[in-house]
Amino acid sequence: MASAGSLLVLLLPLAACTFTQPQDTELTFLLPAGRQECFYQGALYNDSMEIEYQVIGGAGLDVDFTITTPSGVLLIMERRRSDGVHTVEPAEAGDYMICFDNSFSTISEKLVFFEIIFDTRPGDEEPDNWSEMVEPDELLDIKIEDIKESIDNMKSRLERSIQMQTVLRAFEARDRNLQDSNLDRVNFWSAVNLGVLVAVTFIQVYMLKSLFDDKRKVRT
Repeated sequence: MASAGSLLVLLLPLAACTFTQPQDTELTFLLPAGRQECFYQGALYNDSMEIEYQVIGGAGLDVDFTITTPSGVLLIMERRRSDGVHTVEPAEAGDYMICFDNSFSTISEKLVFFEIIFDTRPGDEEPDNWSEMVEPDELLDIKIEDIKESIDNMKSRLERSIQMQTVLRAFEARDRNLQDSNLDRVNFWSAVNLGVLVAVTFIQVYMLKSLFDDKRKVRT
């Protein structure tokens, strides 16, 4: 798995496009013990940005989480959380800093999943608006606006379904890691108990046998 430092580059193209509608982003990365990793996401003025994160691996399943505006104002700060969902209404355009901090842990690294979803407001037109490519004469006998609205609604619902499936997969991965960790603990302590039981059994047999040993010297 690549390091979190190299994965930081994946968000840089989005941060640079501050004058176009940012795209939804999802990322899973490994956060080393005693480290903090920050990602920069560009956002438009008065747009809607939803950020969801989950810790899906590592002891404790918790991290510190912060969101900071381009001007340095701390919007959100959470301590030792395993997951969270936040909706940010950017009051200024620019690169928002999203940080995950594992500096409180000196041993355990954390596997973190997070997703950034942008909600396109009504009236915002995408650059690849297909209706603009149709000649006016071809729109005489069809309700182009109704068709466009239906397609946009279907597209929005499909995208939301994909996002929900991604979140559910993250929950499943976290639960699976937790079950594996619990199984390792159960196996370890079961082995310890079995070892103690075998040792006690041998000691009891030895003590019982020693009671019947005749250590007196026989004279002939």
